[in-house]
Amino acid sequence: MSSGWPNLSDLLVDKAADAPVGLVGAPLDAGSVTPGRCDLAPGLLRATLRRIGLYDVETGRELSTRIADHGDVPIAGLSIEEATPSIVAACKVSVERHRLTLLAGGNNAVTRPGVHALGLPLEKVGLITLDAHFDMRDTSAGLGNGNPVRALREDGLPGRNIAQIGLAPFANSEAMHRDAIEGGHLVVTIGKVHRDGIVQAISTALDHVRHCEALVVDCDIDVIDRSQLPGAPGARPGGMAVADFFAAARILAADPKVRLIDLTEWDPPLDATDLSALTAARWVAECLAGFEQR
Repeated sequence: MSSGWPNLSDLLVDKAADAPVGLVGAPLDAGSVTPGRCDLAPGLLRATLRRIGLYDVETGRELSTRIADHGDVPIAGLSIEEATPSIVAACKVSVERHRLTLLAGGNNAVTRPGVHALGLPLEKVGLITLDAHFDMRDTSAGLGNGNPVRALREDGLPGRNIAQIGLAPFANSEAMHRDAIEGGHLVVTIGKVHRDGIVQAISTALDHVRHCEALVVDCDIDVIDRSQLPGAPGARPGGMAVADFFAAARILAADPKVRLIDLTEWDPPLDATDLSALTAARWVAECLAGFEQR
């Protein structure tokens, strides 16, 4: 144990250790709609874990699940297309060894290789996104952080296997919305989350993908209201309350079908404070708390 109070960094162990959860960093910043430094996020996430305790006063339980840290995938300077095989390979190693893999991006383009890392036919994989955006931009000009869902659909992921939560007004196009609905996606807007609650939204999403054999969860951090998460270029006012984001992560991680959860679109230099870093590190705690409920 570290000196002082028990914290999340105490749970990190070597990648070769026997642990139920794996952590893979994918510092990808290529192809971003808004250029930034999302590649800095995995390193700062690890550094901030020491500031998050293990004891949950709400439940009276202390986190104890060890996390095998597989380090960062060496993809500096690579395009998305060039980086994808390495991200798939690193995540595949983790998925095969651990019951849950946490994939720390990097921009949202890491979601696609995360899905492929499961090694299953795509018709057996479900995708749940917490995101202000559909991520259904056209792929004709190449891969980017604005089109991983479109790219996965083109890879063969059925639309009926996709549930998207937190879609924001004035941040998406009519064409993308139409394509998602016609393709069979479950679409839960941020307004519906505000009206009906996050528990209902997550329950509906899990029901939508219940036919799938395994699930991937994409936590695009720009789903959070920008006043509570200034470190995401795509975050806007009126987004998801950070408490709802934490609740969603915990509920989803508790589902045994969830094999990989990513955190994407955190650009550390955008936030001169430590708010975004603490939010990202708390996400790890919520994922572990959910996992321990399985």
